[in-house]
Amino acid sequence: MGQLGFFDADKRLAAISAKGDPLEMIDRVVPFESFRAEIEAAVLTPADEKRSNAGRKRIDVIVMFRMLVLQSLYNFSDEQAEYHVHDRMSFTRFLRLGFEDSIPDATTLWLFRETLAKAGLIDRLFERFGHHLEAKGYIARGGQMVDATIEVVPVSGTGWRLG
Repeated sequence: MGQLGFFDADKRLAAISAKGDPLEMIDRVVPFESFRAEIEAAVLTPADEKRSNAGRKRIDVIVMFRMLVLQSLYNFSDEQAEYHVHDRMSFTRFLRLGFEDSIPDATTLWLFRETLAKAGLIDRLFERFGHHLEAKGYIARGGQMVDATIEVVPVSGTGWRLG
Protein backbone atom coordinates (compact mmCIF):
# COMPACT_ATOMS: atom_id res chain seq x y z
CA MET A 1 0.00 0.00 0.00
CA GLY A 2 1.44 3.34 -1.05
CA GLN A 3 1.55 6.56 0.89
CA LEU A 4 -1.54 8.77 0.75
CA GLY A 5 -0.93 11.62 -1.68
CA PHE A 6 -1.94 15.25 -1.18
CA PHE A 7 -4.89 15.08 -3.59
CA ASP A 8 -5.97 11.44 -3.06
CA ALA A 9 -8.83 12.34 -0.71
CA ASP A 10 -10.09 14.95 -3.18
CA LYS A 11 -10.02 12.38 -5.99
CA ARG A 12 -12.03 9.91 -3.93
CA LEU A 13 -14.58 12.54 -2.95
CA ALA A 14 -14.90 13.61 -6.59
CA ALA A 15 -15.58 9.98 -7.54
CA ILE A 16 -18.26 9.76 -4.82
CA SER A 17 -19.82 12.97 -6.14
CA ALA A 18 -19.80 11.63 -9.69
CA LYS A 19 -21.80 8.61 -8.52
CA GLY A 20 -24.50 10.94 -7.12
CA ASP A 21 -23.97 11.43 -3.38
CA PRO A 22 -27.43 12.21 -1.93
CA LEU A 23 -25.81 13.96 1.02
CA GLU A 24 -24.49 16.64 -1.33
CA MET A 25 -28.05 17.34 -2.45
CA ILE A 26 -29.19 17.67 1.17
CA ASP A 27 -26.27 20.00 1.83
CA ARG A 28 -27.32 22.17 -1.12
CA VAL A 29 -31.04 22.43 -0.37
CA VAL A 30 -31.16 22.59 3.44
CA PRO A 31 -29.93 25.86 4.98
CA PHE A 32 -28.46 24.28 8.10
CA GLU A 33 -27.31 27.60 9.54
CA SER A 34 -30.97 28.63 9.85
CA PHE A 35 -31.28 26.02 12.63
CA ARG A 36 -28.37 27.39 14.68
CA ALA A 37 -30.12 29.95 16.91
CA GLU A 38 -32.91 27.59 17.94
CA ILE A 39 -30.51 24.73 18.69
CA GLU A 40 -28.03 26.91 20.56
CA ALA A 41 -30.82 28.38 22.68
CA ALA A 42 -31.69 24.86 23.84
CA VAL A 43 -28.20 23.43 24.12
CA LEU A 44 -25.94 26.19 25.39
CA THR A 45 -26.10 27.25 29.02
CA PRO A 46 -24.98 30.57 30.58
CA ALA A 47 -21.91 28.69 31.86
CA ASP A 48 -21.00 27.82 28.25
CA GLU A 49 -20.94 31.51 27.34
CA LYS A 50 -18.38 32.22 30.10
CA ARG A 51 -16.28 29.18 29.27
CA SER A 52 -12.61 29.82 28.61
CA ASN A 53 -10.91 28.79 25.39
CA ALA A 54 -8.71 26.35 27.30
CA GLY A 55 -9.32 22.64 26.98
CA ARG A 56 -11.13 20.67 24.33
CA LYS A 57 -13.04 22.72 21.79
CA ARG A 58 -16.83 22.34 21.88
CA ILE A 59 -18.32 20.55 18.87
CA ASP A 60 -20.42 22.86 16.74
CA VAL A 61 -24.20 22.38 17.13
CA ILE A 62 -24.68 22.25 13.36
CA VAL A 63 -22.18 19.38 13.10
CA MET A 64 -24.20 17.61 15.80
CA PHE A 65 -27.51 18.28 14.04
CA ARG A 66 -26.08 17.02 10.76
CA MET A 67 -25.00 13.88 12.61
CA LEU A 68 -28.58 13.41 13.85
CA VAL A 69 -29.73 13.71 10.22
CA LEU A 70 -27.31 10.95 9.19
CA GLN A 71 -28.41 8.82 12.10
CA SER A 72 -32.08 9.20 11.20
CA LEU A 73 -31.61 8.78 7.47
CA TYR A 74 -29.60 5.58 7.79
CA ASN A 75 -31.26 4.22 10.94
CA PHE A 76 -28.01 4.15 12.94
CA SER A 77 -27.59 3.67 16.66
CA ASP A 78 -25.35 6.24 18.35
CA GLU A 79 -22.40 3.84 18.17
CA GLN A 80 -23.06 3.02 14.51
CA ALA A 81 -23.29 6.73 13.66
CA GLU A 82 -19.91 7.36 15.26
CA TYR A 83 -18.36 4.38 13.47
CA HIS A 84 -19.75 5.26 10.03
CA VAL A 85 -18.68 8.90 10.27
CA HIS A 86 -15.15 7.67 11.02
CA ASP A 87 -15.37 5.16 8.18
CA ARG A 88 -17.05 7.06 5.33
CA MET A 89 -15.56 10.07 3.62
CA SER A 90 -18.95 11.17 2.30
CA PHE A 91 -20.32 11.31 5.86
CA THR A 92 -17.32 13.27 7.09
CA ARG A 93 -17.74 15.67 4.17
CA PHE A 94 -21.47 16.06 4.98
CA LEU A 95 -20.51 17.04 8.53
CA ARG A 96 -17.99 19.46 7.01
CA LEU A 97 -15.16 17.93 9.00
CA GLY A 98 -11.62 17.32 7.83
CA PHE A 99 -9.31 14.44 8.68
CA GLU A 100 -7.79 16.55 11.43
CA ASP A 101 -11.13 17.30 13.13
CA SER A 102 -12.58 15.37 16.05
CA ILE A 103 -15.65 13.29 15.31
CA PRO A 104 -18.39 13.36 17.94
CA ASP A 105 -18.53 10.13 19.92
CA ALA A 106 -21.69 8.12 20.64
CA THR A 107 -22.12 9.58 24.13
CA THR A 108 -21.84 13.15 22.88
CA LEU A 109 -24.45 12.42 20.20
CA TRP A 110 -26.78 10.83 22.77
CA LEU A 111 -26.42 13.78 25.16
CA PHE A 112 -27.08 16.25 22.34
CA ARG A 113 -30.22 14.41 21.21
CA GLU A 114 -31.46 14.11 24.80
CA THR A 115 -30.98 17.83 25.38
CA LEU A 116 -32.95 18.65 22.24
CA ALA A 117 -35.66 16.15 23.21
CA LYS A 118 -36.03 17.66 26.69
CA ALA A 119 -36.43 21.06 25.04
CA GLY A 120 -39.14 19.60 22.77
CA LEU A 121 -37.16 20.42 19.63
CA ILE A 122 -36.49 17.13 17.84
CA ASP A 123 -39.79 16.86 15.99
CA ARG A 124 -39.88 20.58 15.19
CA LEU A 125 -36.33 20.58 13.81
CA PHE A 126 -36.91 17.54 11.62
CA GLU A 127 -40.22 18.95 10.42
CA ARG A 128 -38.43 22.13 9.31
CA PHE A 129 -35.69 20.00 7.75
CA GLY A 130 -38.34 18.09 5.81
CA HIS A 131 -40.03 21.28 4.62
CA HIS A 132 -36.73 22.45 3.12
CA LEU A 133 -36.41 19.18 1.20
CA GLU A 134 -40.05 19.23 0.07
CA ALA A 135 -39.76 22.81 -1.15
CA LYS A 136 -37.10 21.59 -3.59
CA GLY A 137 -39.09 18.51 -4.60
CA TYR A 138 -37.39 15.87 -2.45
CA ILE A 139 -38.43 13.49 0.29
CA ALA A 140 -36.10 11.48 2.50
CA ARG A 141 -36.87 7.82 2.92
CA GLY A 142 -34.75 6.43 5.70
CA GLY A 143 -33.80 2.81 5.95
CA GLN A 144 -30.81 0.62 6.21
CA MET A 145 -27.48 1.80 4.93
CA VAL A 146 -27.83 -0.25 1.76
CA ASP A 147 -31.22 1.14 0.74
CA ALA A 148 -31.50 4.67 2.14
CA THR A 149 -32.41 6.93 -0.74
CA ILE A 150 -33.39 10.48 -1.52
CA GLU A 151 -36.20 10.58 -4.03
CA VAL A 152 -37.59 13.37 -6.19
CA VAL A 153 -41.28 13.94 -5.42
CA PRO A 154 -43.84 16.53 -6.51
CA VAL A 155 -43.46 19.80 -4.58
CA SER A 156 -47.05 19.44 -3.39
CA GLY A 157 -46.11 16.11 -1.74
CA THR A 158 -48.09 14.64 1.09
CA GLY A 159 -45.55 15.33 3.80
CA TRP A 160 -42.20 14.59 5.33
CA ARG A 161 -41.16 11.11 6.25
CA LEU A 162 -37.84 10.44 7.94
CA GLY A 163 -36.94 7.03 9.26
